[in-house]
Amino acid sequence: MAVYTKINKENISYINKKFNIEKFISYKGIKQGIENTNYLLKTKKRKFILTIFEKRVSNKELPFFMELMEVLNSSKINCPRPIKNKDENYLFKLKNKKACIVTFLDGHDKKMLNIKNCYDVGKIIARMHLITKNIKIFRKNSMGINNLNPLLKSIKFKKQKFQNLDKFLKINLKDIKHKWPNILPKGIIHGDLFIDNILFKKNKLSGILDFYFAANEYLIYEIAICINALCFDKKGTKFIINKKKVKNLIKGYESIRKITLKEKKSLNVLCRGAAIRYLLTRLYDYSNTPKTALIKIKDPNEYYQKLIIHNKLKFYKDYLC
Repeated sequence: MAVYTKINKENISYINKKFNIEKFISYKGIKQGIENTNYLLKTKKRKFILTIFEKRVSNKELPFFMELMEVLNSSKINCPRPIKNKDENYLFKLKNKKACIVTFLDGHDKKMLNIKNCYDVGKIIARMHLITKNIKIFRKNSMGINNLNPLLKSIKFKKQKFQNLDKFLKINLKDIKHKWPNILPKGIIHGDLFIDNILFKKNKLSGILDFYFAANEYLIYEIAICINALCFDKKGTKFIINKKKVKNLIKGYESIRKITLKEKKSLNVLCRGAAIRYLLTRLYDYSNTPKTALIKIKDPNEYYQKLIIHNKLKFYKDYLC
């Protein structure tokens, strides 16, 4: 979540006319995240989230996200539910961009997950995977392994602290692509399950947010993303993998869906792939985000460290003990 597009009271008045919802009486930009513009909208009794879709999300793919969230809601996965407007559409135009309104979820994100939290995350993503296996919608992963070379070429390595990264990234990406598996179980994954996309209420997992990277992809790639995003502890400026968290994440997942031997053999390269994906996107945002955007840029160094750690591991068992 972030704020690139500024809105005003006239825009809120326009939105009020579009929807059969109690009138919105206040709005506030949300800084977290980096992809789309988000505002918290309030009526007298309820809260909603307005999302304005920015350039990284293709307009033709937006119906996929709306349907996915609707299906997950119907299947008792607590995630934002898109609201239809008076025209019976989820999407509408605001400031020449596509936008939607979704329900607000109670709960708060945590600064760090404990072992039990990791188990619960593993469980809910396995539930999502079983549900989405039967959905007849498709979206190619826009941040898949074959999309990373163009992303790497678009990064401006001007800042002195990043000047020696170019060669390192090219070598790693070439090796990861060479070792990338050809056939693994597939389905729709969340694709961006970071700590600020997971809500807790009284230390119980209460909801999942931000499905705008969801895509048809290897199911085990979701685990690789979660290992990177949720299973490292920060000690000073250093990131250290917490294998107890990895073990519990996988244990929670396997309480719902068993991981195949082929998937286990691919875990290391998929973890490396996920790490380089986030390193590249953070480097891109670091060097290309406009200074006028109300946004908190995330440090690329975190994923540089994580990629180096994955490079030192090899087998599935290396992540567990």
